[in-house]
Amino acid sequence: MRQLTAGLLGLVLGFSSVSFAHAANLAPDQVVQKIADDLANSIGAHREELKADRDRLIREIDAILLPHFDIEYASLLVLGRNAREATPQQRSRFAKAFYNSIAHRYAEGLLNYTRGNVRVLPFKGELNAKRTIVRTQVILDDGKSVAVDYAFRQAASGEWKAYDVIIEGISYITNYRNQVAAEIQASSLDSLIVRLETQGEKALESLDKRTSGP
Repeated sequence: MRQLTAGLLGLVLGFSSVSFAHAANLAPDQVVQKIADDLANSIGAHREELKADRDRLIREIDAILLPHFDIEYASLLVLGRNAREATPQQRSRFAKAFYNSIAHRYAEGLLNYTRGNVRVLPFKGELNAKRTIVRTQVILDDGKSVAVDYAFRQAASGEWKAYDVIIEGISYITNYRNQVAAEIQASSLDSLIVRLETQGEKALESLDKRTSGP
C-alpha cells in the first residue's frame, strides 16, 4: 500500500507541470492525462539526479503540488466538524503540516514513477464545479490494476483543482478524517499539528539519510 500511495501521490504531485495559462482550459481528465505525461518527462528524465539531491526533490514536489491541489479545502474536509472550532491560524498550520507529513514522507516513492503505469479512463457525464470525478487505473509492478479516482472542484479562477484521491472506493479524505477526529478527541488540535509538523521534519531527515548514503 505504501508503494501504491507513493505512486498516486506522484500523479497528484505533478499538477504544476500544467501551466496556469492552460490549466483553466483543460477538463479534469485532460489535466490528469497531461500530468501523467509530464511526470514521465520530468521526474523520469532526472531520476538519478533527484535521488542524489534531496533538497531539489523536495523543492520540485512542493512546486508541483501547491498550485494545482486544493490543500486548504482538503484539510478542511479532513478536519470535518473540528474545523468550526479551529482558529484561522490553526487551520493554516494544519493544512501545511498535513501536506508536509504526507508529501515528504512519500517523496522518495515519486522516483519510481514510470510512463504507462496510469491509464486515464474516458470521462463520462457532465462537469460539476463542486465535485467532478476522474477515473484511472494504476498498473502495479505485478501487473495488477487498481481503480483510483480523483475528485476535482473548480476554483473561482476557472482552474480545476484536485482535493481527494479515492483508492478502490476508499477516500483518503474520509480515512484521514476519522484518524484526525480520534486524535483530536484524545488530545487536542494543537497537539495533532505539532505531531504532524514533527513527522514531516523526521520524514525529511530520513529521506536525507537515504539519498545521501553510499
